[in-house]
Amino acid sequence: MLYYCPFFSLLLSFLSWRSWRLGGSLGSKFIGCITVDQRFISERFPRTFGYHPEWILASVSGGANSLWLTEWLAEALELQPGMRVLDLGCGRAASSIFLRREFGVQVWATDLWFNPSENFQRIRDAGVEDGVFPIRADARSLPFAAEFFDAIVSIDSFPYYGTDDLYLNTLARFVKPGGLVGIAGAGFMQEIEGPVPEHLREWLAQDCAWCLHSAGWWRRHWEQTGILDIQLADTLPDGWKLWLDWHQTICPDNKVEIQTLETDRGRYLGYLRLVGRRRADVKLDEPIVSIPAQYTKKPLRRDSERGDIAR
Repeated sequence: MLYYCPFFSLLLSFLSWRSWRLGGSLGSKFIGCITVDQRFISERFPRTFGYHPEWILASVSGGANSLWLTEWLAEALELQPGMRVLDLGCGRAASSIFLRREFGVQVWATDLWFNPSENFQRIRDAGVEDGVFPIRADARSLPFAAEFFDAIVSIDSFPYYGTDDLYLNTLARFVKPGGLVGIAGAGFMQEIEGPVPEHLREWLAQDCAWCLHSAGWWRRHWEQTGILDIQLADTLPDGWKLWLDWHQTICPDNKVEIQTLETDRGRYLGYLRLVGRRRADVKLDEPIVSIPAQYTKKPLRRDSERGDIAR
């Protein structure tokens, strides 16, 4: 069973980071002489630093470093040990494992495409099977009780289902009143008004990324429902550089996306996050999942009432 100690985890990450920054001279006095793998090192994400690059690569399930985005989003979520968290669209569950190890929360690692048995192996090997539970489910048909979760997160997957005007009502039912819903992932730094910029056309066509929007668009999309009080809607400074670094490492052959990012340089592309708190005074409608079957035979035509043959 994992013994959760946030201070110890942060201490190891800090000492490892100091070792890298100082060429191992000072840090090695604490953690021994090591050669630090330079991949995925960012001063912006000290918690992520402690995770082995090979483990991160083996857990890839999308076009973003899920640990970076999870760490960034978690800064705004007020997570406490023991809280129940839904990780929606978790991919290979790296974000779920990270949340458990770093914050001591219980996580329901939910995804439609990735095998929950594979995810359970990864969860077990990470030593967090007591607090991370892999589930296969569609985001539009979740098998949870209403108000079960203290928080809901979605890392780089929400645009694929969350643009539906009716979806937030469905999702928010699963978080307690006062609980937080947070998303982080790729998006636009500004909405595209008019013709698509030339440098974006090939990439948008290749990745069918028309579902991406800006932080401002997502704020309006959620605010219009009245379900959540928006806590923040912002972008990650120089997020496009992290996006570029990630793709140059995991998918160097994806020339279209890499060249698009190099040309765009953060004008349109980057990372965004949005956090809202469920309002206690708003009643959410239960979704209609089926219509009761009840057939009553009735005359087909008017002349059938006179005993004639209906034609």
